[in-house]
Amino acid sequence: MYDYHLHSEFSIDSKIPMETMVQAGINKNLKSLCFTDHVDLESTPNKIDIQFRPDDYFKNINKVKYKYKNFIEVAAGVEIGMQSHLGKRYEDFINNNPFDFVIMSIHAIDGKDLYIDEYLKDKEPLFAIQEYYKTMYMCLQKYDEFDTLGHIDFIDRYFDDYKDIPKFQKYSDIVEGILKILIEKGKALEINTAGLRYGLGYFHPKMQILKLYRDLGGELLTIGSDAHTPDNIGYEYKFAEKALKELGFKYIYIFKERKKFPIKI
Repeated sequence: MYDYHLHSEFSIDSKIPMETMVQAGINKNLKSLCFTDHVDLESTPNKIDIQFRPDDYFKNINKVKYKYKNFIEVAAGVEIGMQSHLGKRYEDFINNNPFDFVIMSIHAIDGKDLYIDEYLKDKEPLFAIQEYYKTMYMCLQKYDEFDTLGHIDFIDRYFDDYKDIPKFQKYSDIVEGILKILIEKGKALEINTAGLRYGLGYFHPKMQILKLYRDLGGELLTIGSDAHTPDNIGYEYKFAEKALKELGFKYIYIFKERKKFPIKI
């Protein structure tokens, strides 16, 4: 198993030491894991930079990487919360640090965080979801310094009633444009199993998006649990792998020094 989306105490929303996460990965027979702690620049209307100290981050990763090298492979990644005007800041941050892997995610729209600022509150569902994907499309047009697009339908988690999530057909044209950009740029699409933990009934992305990606010729996929605690490491990995195989995908990909390596499903 390979889990390429994990958080530790270096993320604002986790308190778990890296070593504890690595030990849990070993206990679950993972072959490789990648820490992808959060960096969300200019978050919320107060424009707060939520980020870790790179020197401390890599010091801790290197410590567990070498301590457990005979048991598991540990990679150093980051999850960036992209907004369309932040490309240069993120590019400088990533290029100045030796990351193995970069996830680009959309956590905010018009400067409002989906969770902290309750972006969906009092908004018409279809309008909100269209704005989310338009923001993602704009970011993808402007920015290249990433390896995979994280939890593409992340916004679904934040509807108070999941019955309010609009039907995919109502915004599929925007998503199709996003997937085409990923394919053209040679970037991966993340399979994020946390959607199942949130009770959505599907991992991210939902099956309609995965099928569309396949039909458009998309092949590059990464898998991550989005775990913030040890018990969720490798969450439903086998289920995701089985679903991908049934859809005709042959490989998932892991990254080392920003280079992709295929793993046969």
